[in-house]
Parts: sequence; structure tokens; C-alpha cells
Amino acid sequence: MVSDPITGLETELADMWQRGRARSRKYARAIHPKLDPALYPVLVILNRNKAVRMSELISTLDIEKSTLTRQINAAERLGLVERIPDPDDARAKLVALTPDAKTKLSNIQNRQIDEWRARLATWKPEDIVTLTSLLRRLGNSEN
Repeated sequence: MVSDPITGLETELADMWQRGRARSRKYARAIHPKLDPALYPVLVILNRNKAVRMSELISTLDIEKSTLTRQINAAERLGLVERIPDPDDARAKLVALTPDAKTKLSNIQNRQIDEWRARLATWKPEDIVTLTSLLRRLGNSEN
């Protein structure tokens, strides 16, 4: 048992992060067996939007342009994303999920929600709201 609350929090968050990475690997394989799990967060962002500029993905994910370009190229070869013309800039391209990838990702995310509902079925709704608020507060307190 850890007596320092900050150390305990760090340990718990590190454990959650590791479990989350394992789930991302599982979900990535469910989308396509050759999908690099590092690309899963990109697909999640694309699923929330119709199409996204590469620069927005770079900013959101805080990764290098060359890394994202390699990831998008790999996902495009797997038939998961497509580049489409940017209606606001004829020289630029947007990245979007293919319809098949969108269906697969939506199905996975629906299963994730069902899993969360099952895990939290015995929790009081106000405890879930409190946890959500505290996690948002923690995330917003980053430097």
C-alpha cells in the first residue's frame, strides 16, 4: 500500500495506461490484423469527424509530420483511410475513414461503451459524473 497519495495516483494512472494500451492493440487487430496499434488513436479522431487536415491531427496527437504521414500511408494501404480534396484549399488534402473502417470502428466503440456500462453498472450515476469531472480537471491541469 502506498502512503503518498500522489505516488498512488501515479501508479494507478500508469496501470490504467498500460491496460488501455493493451485494449488499443486488441481493438486495432479487430479493425485489421496488420494495423499498427499506434494508429488506433488516429482512427478514433477520424471517427469523430467527417474529415481532418493532417496539420490538425499533428497538433492534436503531438507527433511529427513524417510519423503521421507514414501512419496514414500504412492505413491507406490497408483500405482504412482515404485522402480527399480539401474544399477550402484546392492544394490540400483531408484524411477520412473509409466507410468500411468507419463501420468497424463504430462497432468497436459501441462494444467499448457496453463494456464500460457493465463495469460501472453497480456505481451510482453521481460517482460516474464525479469521476468524469475529476479526470477532465486533471487533464486540463497539464502544463
